[in-house]
Amino acid sequence: MIRILFLGDVVGEPGRKAVITRLPELKEEEDLDFIVVNGENAAGGRGITSKIAIDLLRAGAAVITTGDHVWDQREVMDYFPTEPRLLRPINFPEGAPGAGSVVLETGKGKVGVLNAQGRVFMNPPLESPLAAVEAAVDAMRAEGVKVILLDFHAEATSEKIAMGRALDGRVSLVVGTHTHVQTSDEQIFPGGTAFLTDAGMCGPAESVLGREIASVVWRFRTGLPTRFPVAKGPVRLCGVIVGIDEQSGRALEVRRVDELYPVPEQPSEEPESPAESDQGARGEEENSSAAGSEA
Repeated sequence: MIRILFLGDVVGEPGRKAVITRLPELKEEEDLDFIVVNGENAAGGRGITSKIAIDLLRAGAAVITTGDHVWDQREVMDYFPTEPRLLRPINFPEGAPGAGSVVLETGKGKVGVLNAQGRVFMNPPLESPLAAVEAAVDAMRAEGVKVILLDFHAEATSEKIAMGRALDGRVSLVVGTHTHVQTSDEQIFPGGTAFLTDAGMCGPAESVLGREIASVVWRFRTGLPTRFPVAKGPVRLCGVIVGIDEQSGRALEVRRVDELYPVPEQPSEEPESPAESDQGARGEEENSSAAGSEA
C-alpha cells in the first residue's frame, strides 16, 4: 500500500512556516510515501513564488498544486516551465505556462497528480474541467499509471461531488480545495475512488479563512474596499491521508487531517498583500457567500 498525504490551501507566511516545519514530522509519524500540497495562497495569501515553491519541495512536498490565484505573483510565470512539480489548473487555455498534470516515479510505482479548476462561481472562466481531466486520466492509464490524484479547486459542492462521481474507479483520490473550510464527508466510492469535498486550509485558526477577523467583518459591515492581511497565531493544518493499493489504484482507507500547530511570533518576511478591489475578501470571487476563501 502507498500512503499519500494531501494538504489544503497554504495561507501566507504562518501557513507555510507550519507546513514546512511539520511535513518532515508527519512523513515519519504517518509513514507517508508521497505528499501533495496546495500552495496557491502561500505568498501573502495570494499566489505563490518560486522561492516558496522551492521551500515547500525541499520540506517534503512531491507536488504543489494551485488554483485561481496561480498568477497573482507575476514572477512565477517564468518559473512554471522550469518546474514540472508545480502545477496550474489543467483546464487553462492552450499556451498557459506550465502544466496541469505530472507523473512521478516512487519506490512503490508511478503516481500521477492532476490539478483542475471548477467553473461554478469561479473566475477566471476556464474550459471544461471534466473534459480536460478525463483526457489526462485516460492518457495516464494508457501508460500504466495506477495511482492518480486530482486536486479539484472549485467553489460549488455539487461540482466537486459530480467530478468525484464521474471519476470513480478511474482515479485513486479526488479532493477539493478553495473554500478553506474542511468538510467531513470523506469516503470511498463504490469504484474505489477516495473522496473529500474540501481539504480545508493550512492557515491561522483565529481568522476568517486565514485573514484577520476585524478587516473582513468591517468589509461586510460597510461594503467598502479594504485590505485583508493574513492573520497570525496558531495554524490549523488540514488535509487528508489516503492509503492506496498500488497494484490496482483503488483506495483502501481515507482519513482527514485536522490539527492545531503553534507558530512562534516572528517578524514577517513578506509585505502585506495589496488592497483588495470591491470584490470582497476572496478577491475576484464576488459571488462568494463567505468573507472570501482566498483559495
